[in-house]
Amino acid sequence: MAILTQVRDPRVQNVTVTRVEMDPDMRAATVHVSVMGSPAKEELALRGLASSAGFLQAQVAERIETRYTPRLKFKLDTGVKRSIEIARVLSEVLPSPAAAASPSTDQQASGEAVPAEPESPARKVTMEKPEEHA
Repeated sequence: MAILTQVRDPRVQNVTVTRVEMDPDMRAATVHVSVMGSPAKEELALRGLASSAGFLQAQVAERIETRYTPRLKFKLDTGVKRSIEIARVLSEVLPSPAAAASPSTDQQASGEAVPAEPESPARKVTMEKPEEHA
């Protein structure tokens, strides 16, 4: 939360912490962040976070009780951007649900019979009465 509200570095914008990995000895932590924007903005945000690391470490030290305050390292997490890009590519390649559900307007206008899709066995639902045991 301190990244959003207390870091005053103008380079640190549109930053989301996705996860934090602690070293086993708890002397260092890798903070994975996602930055929305161009690669140049990502690089600027990482530099801003690196320069704010001391301030953020002091904030962590106030909130946890450990022998050592972990040193913070920031690493770019590209997973969010990658998933957005994959969703975009899939939406271009796969047919839209509306187009797949309705028959084409050319076939309907010409009066051609549109074959119905076979019903999959997984979709069939039958209601049976439970047998009564004597």
